[in-house]
Amino acid sequence: MTPFTSLNSVAVPLLRDNVDTDAIIPSREMKSTGRTGLADGLFAPWRYLDAVARVPDPAFPLNQPEAQGAQILLGGANFGCGSSREHAVWALAEYGIRCVIAESFAPIFRGNCIRNGILPVTLDRAAIDGLGWQKLVVDLTTQTVTADGKSHAFTIEEEPRQMLLEGLDAIALTLKSLPEIDAWTQADRARRPWIYAGKAA
Repeated sequence: MTPFTSLNSVAVPLLRDNVDTDAIIPSREMKSTGRTGLADGLFAPWRYLDAVARVPDPAFPLNQPEAQGAQILLGGANFGCGSSREHAVWALAEYGIRCVIAESFAPIFRGNCIRNGILPVTLDRAAIDGLGWQKLVVDLTTQTVTADGKSHAFTIEEEPRQMLLEGLDAIALTLKSLPEIDAWTQADRARRPWIYAGKAA
């Protein structure tokens, strides 16, 4: 994954509560099991007047001229609810979204974001309402979102923070502890050798 330290981008407002994974990427848009080829179907029910013909809805926020190249999406409460499909996050990532700022997140969706290099930031609704279409600086090292000189602090647990800062997936994060794992295994082998009898060292 690409490490996330700071991001400077326009924030596109999609200030709807309960945006579910089927709205983010409908099942009919998932034509493969891989992580690619999903961006075109992102928000297909809302993004297109005709999803089959891919006729854009000019009123949808991501279709606005100001949204081109934007990497930050603003949402409401319970963003990413619904199914646990990881495709929703894959579609956002392939489209270019690196940060979603919302009032709250569905827990599984939030975890999927972290595992796929997207920073989920929780702020109160009053703060979010004032960020739409502004150029934001999202800094994970200081855990702040700054717009027009005003900063909003956010919190994130240390393990997810390190995963994002270093661009690590769950396996790579575990491998960082390999010396400690090896040391524990060697100590356990000395303590209970009968368990390891006949096993390779």
